[in-house]
Amino acid sequence: MALTREEREQFLTEPHVAALAVNATEQDRSPLTVPIWYQYLPGGDAWIMTGLNSRKGKAIAAAGRFCLMVERVSPTVRYVSVEGPVVSTVPATREHLVEMASRYLAAEKVEGYVDFAWKEHGEQVVIHLRPQHWLSSDLGQV
Repeated sequence: MALTREEREQFLTEPHVAALAVNATEQDRSPLTVPIWYQYLPGGDAWIMTGLNSRKGKAIAAAGRFCLMVERVSPTVRYVSVEGPVVSTVPATREHLVEMASRYLAAEKVEGYVDFAWKEHGEQVVIHLRPQHWLSSDLGQV
């Protein structure tokens, strides 16, 4: 059964690891699909962080849009997929990294992760996706 707008937006606010999909820029390649952390608040844009010169960053810049799909298997099988255009790409700040890490990691792990990632991951950007097309379902308990 398809989810209501409120149900799918609430589900997307939960800290699931998303599958990001974007058209590949290389010929004879399938869409690039990779796991990624994301941030979302109901009614707003979703955003991700990635390396400025990463394969996914370049593919997103070329395509101008991408898709995020999140799922769970308990207590029911449920998924939400959201696709749309990129509405902004800005340099990532340490505050962005803290916000994202705080969403996914235990509080005592955030500072150590942020210190490591800020030093080791290279120049990052924040890419905002405007939700345009949604697919969702709750398949119930299986």
